[in-house]
Amino acid sequence: MSPDTAHPPAVALEALLRGLDTGDGPFAPARVAKLDREEAFPDAACQALESFGLGAHYVPTRHGGRLEHYPELVALWRTVARRDLTAAIGHGKTFLGGACTWVGGTQEQAVALGEDVARGARVSWGLTERHHGSDLLAGELSATRTADGWRINGEKWLINNATRGHLMSVLARTEPTGGPRGFSVFLVDKRQLPAGAFRCLPKERTHGIRGADISGIVFTDADVPATALVGKPGGGIELVLKALQLTRTVAVAMSLGAADHALRLTVDFAKAHQLYERRLVDLPRARRPLGEAATQLLLAEAVSTVGSRALHALTPEASLTSALTKAFVPTAINDMISQLADLMGARSFLTDVYAHGMFQKVERDHRIIAIFDGSTLVNRNAVINQFPVLVRAFRQERRDAEGLATATTLSAPLPEADLSRLGLVSTAGCSVVQGLPAAVVRLQALVESGALPKGVAYLARALARATDAVHQRMAAQPPAPRDVPPEAFHLAEHYEACFAGAACVHLWLNHANRAPEGPLWRDALWLEACLVRVLSRLSPEDPPGDTGVFDRLADVVVDTTGVFSLLADARTEGAS
Repeated sequence: MSPDTAHPPAVALEALLRGLDTGDGPFAPARVAKLDREEAFPDAACQALESFGLGAHYVPTRHGGRLEHYPELVALWRTVARRDLTAAIGHGKTFLGGACTWVGGTQEQAVALGEDVARGARVSWGLTERHHGSDLLAGELSATRTADGWRINGEKWLINNATRGHLMSVLARTEPTGGPRGFSVFLVDKRQLPAGAFRCLPKERTHGIRGADISGIVFTDADVPATALVGKPGGGIELVLKALQLTRTVAVAMSLGAADHALRLTVDFAKAHQLYERRLVDLPRARRPLGEAATQLLLAEAVSTVGSRALHALTPEASLTSALTKAFVPTAINDMISQLADLMGARSFLTDVYAHGMFQKVERDHRIIAIFDGSTLVNRNAVINQFPVLVRAFRQERRDAEGLATATTLSAPLPEADLSRLGLVSTAGCSVVQGLPAAVVRLQALVESGALPKGVAYLARALARATDAVHQRMAAQPPAPRDVPPEAFHLAEHYEACFAGAACVHLWLNHANRAPEGPLWRDALWLEACLVRVLSRLSPEDPPGDTGVFDRLADVVVDTTGVFSLLADARTEGAS
């Protein structure tokens, strides 16, 4: 594997955290559980991450930081999240808060913010408001011009680190009439505001991530300099939507970490628990759901890998790949955790009986991932808006062949992410899905040479047929910019499944001649399991494939030490 896939920063962070997740360390389960009960912020854990220099990995290298490739940030966050989602989210919010500056700020603004973040400054992102939720165009917080800059008035609410943060990227109404060109983004430094210019709202109690600072802020005649404006006046909505393409893509690292944690807890329990004088893990009725849950993780990992690499290799398509990644991965992991909870039984919700109640904590904590930076419905709506382009591009089999190969080949060097190429829509469609028919032809050739089992190629052809049928239904769906019908959301969900299946096919195909060692890659085991799972979503009435593949996959799960992953580097990246 190349340095791009070795994730050396994550390996170094893993080594550090292994010394901090035992005894009374800040990531030790007993300590994490205690803070959760007390609804206390994990200060010591975040300080350890700061001492490691994690903040520098939130700043792109062109602005003086250490963020070279987005898959590296995914690996770093996954490493933290598999121990404590509260700490991962609490610390990671700074990247989200800085994203608008990385996308639309001047070099001077970005370098200054990068230096501040590297010194430990916390940045939050003030988008949502109490009465408007994800409807950004309804926002009421205003910014009006003054002789020296801007004056901000209004409230932002349910903001992560609104109180603890030093700076906040604020979306403000700059035209009284609002509209797409009526909002702007400001980077507000709370440390530079006089007393009385703002007040922080009380922390809200939450079901999960109980210790996180989920609060709000009220600005009262807060004067900020002209240099606080990020991007152009009136360009705020466009800037936020582009920044979200970054944050939605990398945020799914939190889901992967949660999945790692839940799977490890369940496997350890199933190995130790006796039922009917046998280990639970040896019972067929336990092994099958374990394999099914593990397949969900592999699917999520494949989508996350392709999605994060696509930010570099397929940047103009990120409006789609980011929405698909953010909609698919948290949903898949929520399903996975639910399956594992059934296997765990009562211990999945008890707080003091098994592993300090870590399973019920990760189950509660993970639910927030599907909500922030655009809920699943918001992301599916973004896909629905691009149905006509997707249909045309699929019929023409248009694709960026070079970008697709780079996005789906782990050993391919990634170019620097050119954020100026981000767009609000993808005029080229989605190369990952549009490249599926050609990929299936390549798979068939491997069958004829004996390099791929016939059954896996059959599943790939079934995926191609199902994907074609989804596009036919998309073509028949009338445009509905408002009052989008439920059927359109079902179609978007099915398109996500097509994207996930196609991502798996491309990943396997581009490593067929140099597949990493290990049982997951042998005989295309992981690909077969993922395709069976995807097709069960696309054709629930009569899914093709042998569900016995989940039993075979469960054997691998049980025998795996460390993180269960299709990525070769996971053996060193993961916790034992």
